[in-house]
Amino acid sequence: MAVGGIGETDTSDLPRVADVAPVTDRRSRWLRLMRRGPAQDLAAVATYVLLAFWATYRIWLHPTWGLAANRADQAFFEWMLGHGALVATGQASPFFSDQMNAPVGINLMANTSVLGISIPLTPVTLLFGPHVAFNVFLTGALILTAVAWYLVLSRYLLKRRFAAWIGAGFCAFAPGMISQANGHPNLVAQFLVPVLIWRTLELRRPRWLRNGVLLGVVVIWQAFINLEILFMTAVGLVIFLAVAAAIRWREARATWRPFLFGSLVAVGVALAALWYPIAMLLTGPQSYSGLPYEVRGYGADLAAYVGLSRESLLGSMDSARGLAQNAAEENSFFGWPLVVLTVVVVVALRRSAAAIGLFVVGVVFAYLSLGPVVRLHGSPTGLPSLWQSLHDVPVLSSAVPTRWALAVTPIVGLLLALGVAAAQQRSDVLRGRALIAFRAVGAAVLLVALVPIAPTALPATKLSDTPLFVSSGTWARYAAGGKSIVFVPMPTSGVNDPIRWSAMTMTRMPLAGGYFLAPVGPERIANFTSEFRPTNYYLRYVSRTGRVPSAAPGTRANALADLSYWNAGAVVVPKRRDSTLWVKTLTELYGVPPQKVSDVWLWDPATLAR
Repeated sequence: MAVGGIGETDTSDLPRVADVAPVTDRRSRWLRLMRRGPAQDLAAVATYVLLAFWATYRIWLHPTWGLAANRADQAFFEWMLGHGALVATGQASPFFSDQMNAPVGINLMANTSVLGISIPLTPVTLLFGPHVAFNVFLTGALILTAVAWYLVLSRYLLKRRFAAWIGAGFCAFAPGMISQANGHPNLVAQFLVPVLIWRTLELRRPRWLRNGVLLGVVVIWQAFINLEILFMTAVGLVIFLAVAAAIRWREARATWRPFLFGSLVAVGVALAALWYPIAMLLTGPQSYSGLPYEVRGYGADLAAYVGLSRESLLGSMDSARGLAQNAAEENSFFGWPLVVLTVVVVVALRRSAAAIGLFVVGVVFAYLSLGPVVRLHGSPTGLPSLWQSLHDVPVLSSAVPTRWALAVTPIVGLLLALGVAAAQQRSDVLRGRALIAFRAVGAAVLLVALVPIAPTALPATKLSDTPLFVSSGTWARYAAGGKSIVFVPMPTSGVNDPIRWSAMTMTRMPLAGGYFLAPVGPERIANFTSEFRPTNYYLRYVSRTGRVPSAAPGTRANALADLSYWNAGAVVVPKRRDSTLWVKTLTELYGVPPQKVSDVWLWDPATLAR
């Protein structure tokens, strides 16, 4: 294994262009320019920028549009961006908020608050609003992830620019990443993953104190972007280093002391900053013991690994049907050609500790991703499941098993980069027709493996208009004194517009209900919204049947008690297709018609209580 990285290639730059006489002096100058490192770096970054904007152009082209496949999570992260802006300006607590799920609030450490992104993006959020900040977050996450992988691969792990370009592009724009771009920018923002790998490998150097501190700082930043990615990266590094050390035990024996001391420093630095946020996550108010059991059962279908996702160039809804839980969790769709190519690379590089270590990590992650029941085309296979014995383990109970397949993506990307680098090294000794033929075959192989899974533009849809009641600030009159606004239907994952409207106020407009993870029941298992009150059950009956039941005196008394519990300043029905139904419902429930305030129908609890 090379001293400086994971590959076994030399440190030379790209192989020189074949000696072909230039047609013109201009073309000759262009070729000489493109051989230079800075020009190649610029070209690589440009392709990543183009790919990122290609994937997200619809939400940029139409300012009032959002992601069609996952409006709920987009609204959630817009809300978190608004909250982060308040944190950055000293107006909100970083780890808990009572501006959603009034009066109980939500544990932000247990709800992916993305402070590591929302705080740096505060100027964008304050100037242009959380909706634009979300677009910047999502598009920027794709670009930065690709660029970070490219820099680490080309400068440290491989030192081959073309191989780095291919590997980094795959790590950032693989089907799983584009799938997660449907509302999960926190999972797409993996630009610190290659840095974590680089800084971990650097712990073998004599300057263990400096390297340990730097790694600890990167760990802290990643923890405030997404803990799930940090955890999977740590597990992968442990497995990889164990395998590599077993293969190259003499080298490992020579460097174990600085590695150990540097690791201890990194852990100490990280814990010094993270002990309180982690305590909030595990034991703070509104913390939970694990994800809903349904989510813990999300597993990747075996057939998905060789299938094509709906966001791939040659994929479709039909090709992905039944192989993933939803459009944002198509994590494992690599396609047959790439799977075969990856196996060929591993066999060809079987003497490489790096290749074998990566392969072992990939197999373990793929096995974990299958979830508690191993399925093939939706049917149980009867094969034993590794996750079956792990999904109730503390910490792991808060992981989504299918996302281990997302962690397979950088494994495949690194193996792909290793394979390309090895091919480049082989081509260095070829000349003339042999070189041309070798490159032609290599290019054909890459095209066959990568073109079918090339990213397509994310589907988008027009979002509902923001009520004038919100945009004009009228809501603030009714939220004075810490009161909440109760929108009907109440905000949940399915009714997410009020969350987006609250985000537009930088979360200053407090909401009863919402979309978040919070404990329910004696086992404190997470639910995606607050526990139901009597009013919630009444509204759910209307939603399911379309009928308005008569409200008995006890029902009206419960409804008034719920308004007191929520500390409601107003009950609001915004303009919707079904507004008439909800106005009729609340008129029956409260016994009085609403006021028309601005462009909404409103009941004032202070008036109802008289």
